Amino acid sequence: MTAENAAMPKVLGLYETHLTVADLKTSTEFYRDVVGLELAASFEERKVTFLWVDDRKTGMLGLWETGTGPLKMRLHIAFRMTADDVLQAPDILRAKGVEPLGFTGERVTEPVVLGWMPALSIYFKDPDGHSIEFISVLDADPDRSFGVQPFSEWQARA
Repeated sequence: MTAENAAMPKVLGLYETHLTVADLKTSTEFYRDVVGLELAASFEERKVTFLWVDDRKTGMLGLWETGTGPLKMRLHIAFRMTADDVLQAPDILRAKGVEPLGFTGERVTEPVVLGWMPALSIYFKDPDGHSIEFISVLDADPDRSFGVQPFSEWQARA
């Protein structure tokens, strides 16, 4: 079999993602102290910090300082967690001074469920306005008609 006819090897997961930030120190502290990621390495001369997501073999987040210019990109990343941890996250986020948000950016007191997956999710913003999500795919049949509603509504379904 020739290389052009061979199947591409299977992708096992997403290992690394990067965000641009206005202030590297502030964002490094946020992702370390609020999100709970472990510092992997900082390169001040390059204005970049890397943080481990779970462990070295499963993921990494890079933060790149771009300064305070007026043009900003707002990006989204989701961190996989257990359902119990997602359920606890709103109270912990509030205790750390971070507002838990729902799917459309509304303030919430509990995670939401995205019925089409289904997945349990809570959102919040980092210091640069990036949308951060804690997510846990649920062991249940998808229900597209459910839409996106609070977890308590998911539990109350007949």
